[in-house]
Amino acid sequence: MFRSVKSRLIREYDHEQVWIEPWGTNSLRVRASYAPITDEAWALLPADPSEAEIKINQDNATITNGKIKAEITRNGRITIFNQKGEILLRESEHTYQLKYGGRELIAHPGSSDFDLTLRLESDPIEKLYGMGQYQQSFFNLKGCQLDLTHRNSQVSVPFVLSNLGYGFLWHNPAIGRVNFNLNITEWSATSTKQLDYWITAGDTPAEIEEAYASSTGKVPMMPEYAMGFWQSKLRYRSQDELLEVAREYKRRNLPISVIVADFFHWTNQGDWKFDPQYWPDPKSMVEELKEMGIELMVSIWPTVQTESDNYVEMLEKGYLLRSDRGVRTQFQFLGQNAIFDATNPEARTYLWNIIKKNYYDYGIKLFWLDEAEPELSVYDHDIYRYHIGSSKQVGNIYPSNYSQTFFEGMTKEKQPNIINLVRSAWAGSQRYGALVWSGDIASTFKVFGHQVRAGLHMAIAGIPWWTTDIGGFHGGDPNDPVFQELIIRWFQYGVFCPVFRIHGDRKPFTPGPGNSGGGICGSGGPNEVWSYGEEAYEIMVNHLFLRERLRPYISQLMQVASDKGTPPMRPLFYDFPQDSKTWDVGDQYMFGPDLLVAPILEQGARARSVYLPEGATWTDAYSGEQFDGGITKFTEAPLARIPLFLKDGAKLPITQ
Repeated sequence: MFRSVKSRLIREYDHEQVWIEPWGTNSLRVRASYAPITDEAWALLPADPSEAEIKINQDNATITNGKIKAEITRNGRITIFNQKGEILLRESEHTYQLKYGGRELIAHPGSSDFDLTLRLESDPIEKLYGMGQYQQSFFNLKGCQLDLTHRNSQVSVPFVLSNLGYGFLWHNPAIGRVNFNLNITEWSATSTKQLDYWITAGDTPAEIEEAYASSTGKVPMMPEYAMGFWQSKLRYRSQDELLEVAREYKRRNLPISVIVADFFHWTNQGDWKFDPQYWPDPKSMVEELKEMGIELMVSIWPTVQTESDNYVEMLEKGYLLRSDRGVRTQFQFLGQNAIFDATNPEARTYLWNIIKKNYYDYGIKLFWLDEAEPELSVYDHDIYRYHIGSSKQVGNIYPSNYSQTFFEGMTKEKQPNIINLVRSAWAGSQRYGALVWSGDIASTFKVFGHQVRAGLHMAIAGIPWWTTDIGGFHGGDPNDPVFQELIIRWFQYGVFCPVFRIHGDRKPFTPGPGNSGGGICGSGGPNEVWSYGEEAYEIMVNHLFLRERLRPYISQLMQVASDKGTPPMRPLFYDFPQDSKTWDVGDQYMFGPDLLVAPILEQGARARSVYLPEGATWTDAYSGEQFDGGITKFTEAPLARIPLFLKDGAKLPITQ
């Protein structure tokens, strides 16, 4: 029934094995299956050897690792406790009437794969945060149903933090779902080999997050240039267009760190090279930009068009995603495309070698890994098959492997401080230098508000580097006063995001310059800071220089993120967990330990209420007026500024 092997507690009954073992400080990993248990890495790093206290009795067995203890009864029910003996999680009880319990693995007929459900008792007043990025208005996720799958603007990172004092990682990349219901918490996977989760106990959110980062990996140190301003639009159609924008920033003496060559700078999808008709001399372009102190970022898609130079070879070598049924068209955009299989180590090496030859060797050290979910024309995961298994079973790992492709290649070239922009992520992506942005979102105040909450959830989910398209992606007329107000407010918010980046498909549409290669794809309207009228320009320029003044502070935040896993942008409860009110505030946040940020999220608003947490004194960054914590302050917010408060007399150069 019960036995121990080194520090692993094992329960065996009627073909089921349950393994519970220490996996990092104050943490346990739990696995169970009716098939042989596997040691898939997925997101977790190898655990350092540790001694756990295991006690085996006739009716139950326990395993204790620091502040966390698991009990498994004779009938197999698992309960997780903290060091105070308080219940953190408990599986639903198996009853004779219901005929199911906490763990349910239903075999697929004729296979060793299972439909998995984990049922846990629910505390209806519990508060939950994290889980990645979902386009919704909810801050506390209790009561929410979330699909465990990626889509454009939806990022599933299945780590959740509870105000009860634990963090829980669903360590399974299968397509599935979680229901944080009032009566039950239910995790499910549509096809998997085993139950696998990781749980940690901690007295503060910071302790929990640091344990999670230690077990799944920390971000590298962000390069200094990445802390500045990133200029982008739907696409610059040529080398000349892009360089002229960069030169104009310099003529105006405006700070800029990065400029972007977006999609279809190439000939065909899957060629992964500049179209020489429109980008005739990439090497000289990169050199001129570097002389101006600007890094070039280029867009890379995982799509491989049937007409691509590389399609046939990649097909022959098994480097493309398979379609078990139907034609091998997995994505339709300006051609019929298959998807590069990032789960195949040989395919990752193959792609990097092309990228190195056609981009990296020109001096390009920054890549935009778009379509990273990957985006599929039809999300029928039962059709698609990766090198490591069915998309139903492993599909959520793809964006992590996509980032890994570039991280491994750049590491081999001995490049330090690796960072790449990517449209999706999974648990562990952060250790591959993944900077996630919130996808192709709409240009509205409502959606803007969703991004503020999404960024905080991503931070808790263990992704410290996160950003948005300032102004939103879809739409936005630079001559529309409503949109001018929106982009001003979004720009102000962007100053206090880990990465400060403008992007979007603005009006009016601009046709492509030709009929082949990169010429067939059009672009949107202007999206530079001078594109939105004189009032907006003055405000945006002031905030460009504010970001520059804050860069020493931001550099400190990034060092702590790299050392400890601490997100630079985080909910109020991260720093003030003892103040119960902070757990309900999702429209303001801390940017590092010293600065409280309260974005303006409503059209026409020129003031807002700001909650100042207990446990600190607060100084209005503009007036210098001081306030005790634990109060709600009605704060003026003219169009030219965003409400900011400094903690405990901190000195930051908010005003000149």
